[in-house]
Amino acid sequence: MLKVYSHHDRFMVWQIKQWLEQNGIPCFVKNEFAIGAMGELSPFDVLPEVWLTDEGWLAKAQKLIKDFEHQPLQHSWLCERCQESNDGNFELCWQCGTPAEP
Repeated sequence: MLKVYSHHDRFMVWQIKQWLEQNGIPCFVKNEFAIGAMGELSPFDVLPEVWLTDEGWLAKAQKLIKDFEHQPLQHSWLCERCQESNDGNFELCWQCGTPAEP
């Protein structure tokens, strides 16, 4: 097993995990809830992390992570139904579930 990604934002960690899995790379998240131990442990020891289950996927995983991090930012959009602001990468409104308008 090998750590390939870590970030203070748990949402980013889960996006990377999902991105790797969509591309056929088996992985898992460690330290998902360890942030509550900060203070007793170093901040670096409680960051959520993505780990590979097989080191043979390392080169492909690193390339995919690099590609993901260098994607152009998508503009946010306003939900037609509830008027909630959503990040551009959401296909559904996070508040009410209404699909984004094309």
